[in-house]
Amino acid sequence: MNGRVRAGDPLPPLRVPAISRTTLALYAGASGDYNPVHVDADAAREVGFEDVFAHGMLSMAYLGRLLTGWAPQRRVRSYGVRFTAMTPPHAEPVCTGTVSAVQDGAAHLDIAVTLADGTVTLRGTAVIALADE
Repeated sequence: MNGRVRAGDPLPPLRVPAISRTTLALYAGASGDYNPVHVDADAAREVGFEDVFAHGMLSMAYLGRLLTGWAPQRRVRSYGVRFTAMTPPHAEPVCTGTVSAVQDGAAHLDIAVTLADGTVTLRGTAVIALADE
């Protein structure tokens, strides 16, 4: 975050490497979320999906990296998302954000994760203090 922050300012996008099956297995181990629909294609098909898909919280973690790449973690005042679509294997998510307002010493952000085909997998908001308290 450099200089004066204004409504409409974009955050530098965070481009994430392709989500591999290894990424999903490693995230399952790190998070403790071993739901088989994320790591076992047969289990995913048994419940009606074509293949495994990324944990929603993995994409939320990437959005967290977008925020903390822009401002120190200690300035994050709120952060919330809605999961809107699934992230398939090999997708390359891009995390973006835009300052929607600046009020009371804080930047209010609209944030999202988007895939190359335009699918938005997460939408959310965050509030970031512009200075340490």
